[in-house]
Amino acid sequence: MSDPHTRNVGVAMTALLASTTTLVCCALPAALVSIGAGAVVVGLVTAVPQLVWLSEHKALVFGSAALAVAASGFALWRARNLPCPADPVLARTCARMRRWSSVVFWLSTCFLLLGAGFAFLA
Repeated sequence: MSDPHTRNVGVAMTALLASTTTLVCCALPAALVSIGAGAVVVGLVTAVPQLVWLSEHKALVFGSAALAVAASGFALWRARNLPCPADPVLARTCARMRRWSSVVFWLSTCFLLLGAGFAFLA
């Protein structure tokens, strides 16, 4: 079985990827149009036509991202009291993995909220 702290980094990175999708689908085009860069959005949609699908299915995108972020938060919460190894080198690595997972989780949460703000409120 793999180390729970390493696994949490993987779950947190998945949440970051999912929440970044919400920024790409909704926040980035809205921000570009609001600063007068509509031509950039047209070029972006021409280069990456999948953005249209993401925008049309934003409820699915946001639901998936919210599930990934919630799973990441749950995994971090469950591992919060797990002991780190007694070996000093491994203990430092364990502490670094915990911090990294936490930072990535909160970054994912911020990305998800920012994307939701642009998609549903703005």
